[in-house]
Amino acid sequence: MDIKAKINFISEIDRLKSVLRQTLNYHENRRENVAEHSWHLAMAVLQLHNYANEPVDVFRSVKMALVHDVVEIDAGDTFIYADVANKRELESRAAERIFGLLPEGDASEFKGLWFEFEENKTPESKFVRALDRFLPLYSNILSRGYSWKNHGITSDQIIAKNKSIICKGSLSLWAFAENTLDELMPNFASNPWLN
Repeated sequence: MDIKAKINFISEIDRLKSVLRQTLNYHENRRENVAEHSWHLAMAVLQLHNYANEPVDVFRSVKMALVHDVVEIDAGDTFIYADVANKRELESRAAERIFGLLPEGDASEFKGLWFEFEENKTPESKFVRALDRFLPLYSNILSRGYSWKNHGITSDQIIAKNKSIICKGSLSLWAFAENTLDELMPNFASNPWLN
């Protein structure tokens, strides 16, 4: 029966609350979990969609934001600056298993949204991915580089990993990030707490 499969899926994705990210919550001194991040990303879509480079379907973008990290139940959270060779393979298997808990139509839709996000070619995927990069970057700005310092990340790495992805989805978001970095951390490129 469809309702049982859907409730099993809802029960399974509750596990996202236990998968910790490297990023701190904006107003607490604790690491956020993936469920919190996904909710935050969906809210950011609702508030910032007018800043996308191209018009986006807001409902589709919110759904994408909510499913984009479900695979981390099995694959774990990979720090953006880590080089993980088999990440795509692990996440693809996780997508098959987790979305496979759903009835066929829902499973197909959610897998499609996840693959669309990963491919980063549609206006929605480009914008959601831009926000997905912006939110932890902004958290690090607010925490004076908490996860950057913990992993020895340099300002050059920050720009290399974030600028092109954010610009691809929202030039306005990158302009805001760049201005905020300059205001809060003068001489960002040579900031001693990064380099």
